[in-house]
Amino acid sequence: MTWQLAERPEDVPATFAERFNSGDAEAVAEMYESGAVFVPEPGTALTGQDLHAANGRFMGLGLPITVRPRHVYTTDDLALLIVDWVIDGTDRDGGPVHIEGTATDVARRGHDGRWRYVIDSPFGVRPDTPAA
Repeated sequence: MTWQLAERPEDVPATFAERFNSGDAEAVAEMYESGAVFVPEPGTALTGQDLHAANGRFMGLGLPITVRPRHVYTTDDLALLIVDWVIDGTDRDGGPVHIEGTATDVARRGHDGRWRYVIDSPFGVRPDTPAA
């Protein structure tokens, strides 16, 4: 399949979900700039192969992700994305899975005009996260 990256910042979450739900890890990896940061939990910032491995663990559940953008704020080539998301269903072992969050993400428009994640913090908005 030939994948396209988002041409508008507000399309980044849906583009990510489409790739995630396809199960194509390489397609998901293309959603990130080189040097991007993934924050799977407060205080943990992953880059490179660690970032892709963390995404792979979510994809390994074999369940689709549903995304609902709340806010998109753009200035020049940067965008702040606030996105509600959920992974819900039954895992491969028959157990229930329900993971949800409100992501606080930053995307940047590249030289090719396409938008990619610079910072992906899927649990960016959590009521139980203490202030730094």
